[in-house]
Amino acid sequence: QVHLVESGGGLVQAGGSLRLSCAASGRTSSSYRMGWFRQAPGKERDFVAAITWSAGNTYYADSVKGRFTISRDNAKNTVYLQMNSLKPEDTAIYYCASRSRGVGNYEYWGQGTQVTVSS
Repeated sequence: QVHLVESGGGLVQAGGSLRLSCAASGRTSSSYRMGWFRQAPGKERDFVAAITWSAGNTYYADSVKGRFTISRDNAKNTVYLQMNSLKPEDTAIYYCASRSRGVGNYEYWGQGTQVTVSS
């Protein structure tokens, strides 16, 4: 099992920046890809960004391309989400998730961290 803990959320004004962290522990060797998702009140959870541990391949939702950057520190088993030029519509609970190679869905999820962007 992979245990994930997010941190770094908070309240920021529009145009500001935040960096989220996701620390992984447990059977991290089984983790192939890490993703960030977000869920706004009354809405479904949406994909934000993902990265592979080995090659560092990155993937982004169109809504965050050019503003958000996902990165990883393999030595620390930690994934980051640098969020710049934040907009009120980025307000949501942000979750990180782990996915194993050959598995089609994300199996492990963190508890989430709240990001609130004021206008």
